[in-house]
Amino acid sequence: MKIACVQMDIAFGGPETNFQRVENYLEEAAENGAELIVLPEMWNTGYALTELDELADGNGRTADFLKRFAKEHRVHIVGGSVSTKKKGGFYNTMYVVDSTGALVSEYDKAHRFGLMDEHIHLEEGQSLGTFEIGGETFGGVICYDIRFPEWLRAQALNGAKAIFVPAEWPAARIDHWRILLQARAIENQCFIIAANRIGSDPKNEFGGHSMVIAPWGEVRMDMGQEQGIGYTDIDLSEVDEVRGRIPVFDDRRVPLYKKFEKSH
Repeated sequence: MKIACVQMDIAFGGPETNFQRVENYLEEAAENGAELIVLPEMWNTGYALTELDELADGNGRTADFLKRFAKEHRVHIVGGSVSTKKKGGFYNTMYVVDSTGALVSEYDKAHRFGLMDEHIHLEEGQSLGTFEIGGETFGGVICYDIRFPEWLRAQALNGAKAIFVPAEWPAARIDHWRILLQARAIENQCFIIAANRIGSDPKNEFGGHSMVIAPWGEVRMDMGQEQGIGYTDIDLSEVDEVRGRIPVFDDRRVPLYKKFEKSH
């Protein structure tokens, strides 16, 4: 499967500009033969969280846009995430659509990042974020979620062979980003496919380094800080091969872990 990761700057509080940029990137990726395209986090508004009442998607615009494009171009899209207004609050939401235009997943970010005020403005997600495309199981998490290894492990235990990670990860902690992604791939013996933004907003500089990491831990793609689209091919049969080589899932001792588990 040919994967395309979009690494773009995001106009702070500018949905119209961002929709046009994303459409241009989607068209470019589709023209270059991408079968699955991944977008970054909060691409419709950036972290203009104090303006969400006016800017957040409350009418299904993003899902409709992604479904239309996917169906017309016969591509799968992991739609990064966008700010949404629903269920009486605001959410950081990942839409995934398949090449028929069907919405196969709607995942709200589970862990809110206090340093960017998500705990003030956004609600917590309650779903696992696994989905199926082409008979294969995938997972999706958003940015800060990768600091919670048990959360990605839950997706792997539910069959995910690749986990997608859209992000707005700041440049100041980009070393954490790269190490955590590699660790999540190795410990879950799966592909990690991560699309981070670049550029800046009024409070942060963002670090790029969108990456694809194989189940054995090799970095297959690292976009550095260049704006554009990164491409690579993945073969999901590698997941079965690696999991057969070292059977970490079979060797887990869950009762032992629970015996010593303490709440913080």
